[in-house]
Amino acid sequence: MATDEKIIEILKKEMVVAMGCTEPAASALAGSKASELLGQVPEAVTVYASRDMVKNAMAVGIPNCKERGILTAVCLGIFSENPVKDLSILSVVTQRQLEQAKALAEVSALELEEGAPSVYVRVEARAGAHTSSCTISYEHDRFTRLAKDGKELPLPGDCGKGGQAEREETFLKSLTLADAIQFASRVDLEQVRFVLESARTNYQLSCYSIAHDYGLKTAKTVLSDLPEKPTSLHEAMIFAAAYAAAGSDARMSGCPQAVVINSGSGNQGITCSVPLVVLADYLGSTDEKLIQALCLSELIGLMITARKSRLSALCGALTAAMGTGCGMVHLMGGGLDEMNRVICNMVGNLAGIICDGAKNSCALKIYSSVEAAGLAVRMAFNGEAPGRESGIIGKDGMESIENLMNISKNGMENTDRVILSIMLDKQS
Repeated sequence: MATDEKIIEILKKEMVVAMGCTEPAASALAGSKASELLGQVPEAVTVYASRDMVKNAMAVGIPNCKERGILTAVCLGIFSENPVKDLSILSVVTQRQLEQAKALAEVSALELEEGAPSVYVRVEARAGAHTSSCTISYEHDRFTRLAKDGKELPLPGDCGKGGQAEREETFLKSLTLADAIQFASRVDLEQVRFVLESARTNYQLSCYSIAHDYGLKTAKTVLSDLPEKPTSLHEAMIFAAAYAAAGSDARMSGCPQAVVINSGSGNQGITCSVPLVVLADYLGSTDEKLIQALCLSELIGLMITARKSRLSALCGALTAAMGTGCGMVHLMGGGLDEMNRVICNMVGNLAGIICDGAKNSCALKIYSSVEAAGLAVRMAFNGEAPGRESGIIGKDGMESIENLMNISKNGMENTDRVILSIMLDKQS
């Protein structure tokens, strides 16, 4: 069916490999392109970035070095020796590149771009009488303006305004939970087997993190008094949350291991996939059942993100974990009724969880969100969920999502400003 083909196309486009946090990666990608357009080493750059880009890159580790922040990431991109020019650009960072980047950053500047899309970074490079400009916006690897010496240049592919990205967003907004369930139940599993490989990549990251004690060691703390393997559904849900948190602990610390993203976010990619791998193992689910659950989780995560900004004051771990909860329901044999209850339970529980940038405490928020998903699932199978009379809960899961997204887009704008103001004050 045409709808199935469109969903598969979007899943393949969104579920790509990245290295480290995607905000520094996008910034490095913009720096690399600006340098390429300039045709020589810049003498200095000025970087203009959105509030949310600055917020998300301020404290997170950059892979293969100890530096942080958008300006450093841009300069690393400018001197990148990595032939790969995508969101894995920071998978290679040499000592020479790092020294050059730090020197360039000292004579360069970072400015906030007010009124920009949440995903926005523009690099203005100069050398002698020549200048170049590269803008990435709306998506972390989407070039929306390129220029050399003040003259605009053609954009690669279908990157312009009103192009493929907007059409995909409109399409995702039109989908319902029932649409997602129908897709997962009828799709040719061989066409979407890549979701299983992606989930295993993220699970490997989580295992690597636990073995090497990354970040806050969230999983180590959670699992310290539990058996080696879960012996009950309750324990399996705890393991699922702990392993998801472990993946984030590694990624936020700059671990040089690959992650497959969702909605431009590695943390959301981890949240949508790793818990389902853990739960499927406990339940003894077939690969086919797990693939269907992963399709549901990844697609619902994308559907929710399409209804809000990719970066906002609302933590993406919560919205991704709603997809996770629906995937859990599928693994346990439930359907639309249980998924509606799961989402209403989660909106009723964690609606106020804020995003204060990418950093090590993201692992804690992922743990709480996935643990909440596990609780929501068990309540859903007991027929329990708050009704429309409760706060912002809607008549079903989709209406609850719409209400939460309304708060995120229209109610938390000033919250986002206050969060960044606090973070910037700590830097001064």
